[in-house]
This record gives sequence, C-alpha cells and structure tokens, in this order.
Amino acid sequence: METGKILHIATYAGQIILENGGETYRVEETISRICKSFGIEVAEGFVTPTGIMASASKTPADVRSVIKRVKHRTVNLEKIALVNELSRQNVLNPLPLDVFYSNLVEIDGKKSREPKVVIGTAAIAAAAFTIMFGGNLADALSAFLVGLVAKLITTSVSGLGVNDFFVNLAGGAIMTFLGLLSVWLGLGEHPSLIIIGSMMLLVPGLAITNAIRDTLAGDLVAGVTRGAEAIMIAVTLAAGSGIVVGLWIQFLGGNI
Repeated sequence: METGKILHIATYAGQIILENGGETYRVEETISRICKSFGIEVAEGFVTPTGIMASASKTPADVRSVIKRVKHRTVNLEKIALVNELSRQNVLNPLPLDVFYSNLVEIDGKKSREPKVVIGTAAIAAAAFTIMFGGNLADALSAFLVGLVAKLITTSVSGLGVNDFFVNLAGGAIMTFLGLLSVWLGLGEHPSLIIIGSMMLLVPGLAITNAIRDTLAGDLVAGVTRGAEAIMIAVTLAAGSGIVVGLWIQFLGGNI
C-alpha cells in the first residue's frame, strides 16, 4: 500500500478529532496508531490547535510528509469517540484502506444534534446552573428564557461565519442585557445569578480542560495556546457584560 495514501488518511482522522475539540496528544496517537495498523512502523506527528504536521516512511528512501491547516473548530465529542473507536478496532482487525477511508468520511459528515435540541438543552442548563449558584425558581425561569434566546441568537450568528471573538462578545452582552431586563420586568430577583447561570453556556470549559491535559502530556505549545484561547474567551465575555452593565447604570441611574 502506498505510504502517502496511508498518511493522508491517518492525518484526515486526526483532523476530524482536532476540529471537534480533541486534545493534540490524542491526534498524534491516532495518526501513529493508524499508520502502524497499515504496516508503517515509522510515523511521527506534530500537532498544534491550528495545524497537523506528520511524516511516515517504510524505508529511508520513501519518506512522505503531510501538513494540514485547521481553521474551523467546534465541539462534537461523538465524532472524536467514533474516530478513536475506529482506529483502535483497526489495530485488532485491519480494514481495507478504502473501506477505512469511507468510514472516516461517514463520521466526518455525520450531522450534529438538531438545533432545537441544542437550544432547548442550553436553556435547561442555564436554569440548572442558576439554581446551583443559589438562585430561586423565579431566577431559574428567567435564566431558562435568557439561555433560550441567547443561544438561538449566538447559534444563528455562528452559522453566518462570524468570528468567535464577536460571537462571545455579543453573547456576553445579550445575556447580561436579558438578565437585567428580566429582573426589571419582575420575572427574576437576582440579576447576578441569572447572568452567571446563563453565561456558563459560553464559558470555555473544554478549552481549559484540554489546556491542562495537553500540558500534563508534555505538549507545552498546545497547552499554552489553548490556555490563551480560554483566557481570551473569558475576557470577551466579561467585556460584553461590562459594556451592558455600564450602559444600564448610565441610562437608568443604577437601578438594576
């Protein structure tokens, strides 16, 4: 089997994992595992959150290398699990190369959850976080509505290809405004709990977790990069919230 084709398929599997929120060390392990399952013992990968560089060789005279740029990233743990399972099963029972590739294409093309399910679940999560932080049922109901509307807007904006920086900035502003408005209208009682509970939907929990795991695994570049990404998201959320609070106090005289 052609070394270049095997490496291309292996890096494609790694790309699926990286684009859907997987750790960099998991991508490197997957590339190496797939290459070895198809008879290539010498395979190395260097992965960052935005790119994959890999090489493989059967003989010193037959070295192949691939570079893949990763521009789009989201969170879909189901795809990560499916690619991980496929690569591990292929070690035990190797598939024909074309069949393995077609399985990867099928996984990559797998649709995410229905938007209605995602938005509804986000609203429930916002209400649950508000109660966990000490809010009452009125606050939870307000957070449910805030999470529902905010998630609907941010999902729609993300679908237009808007930069994540502006999505998070707008998300923080919208959630803060709706939280303050709900209390002003008498629906909730504690604006800070409603806002915090709703904003948990945008907190970069996966980025922080991956930053720690990559650092512990020795991938310092990826760890620092993901940590900086998490900090940037937190800053934009705070900025969006701060702008709305400042304008609210200025125009309503501090009546929150």
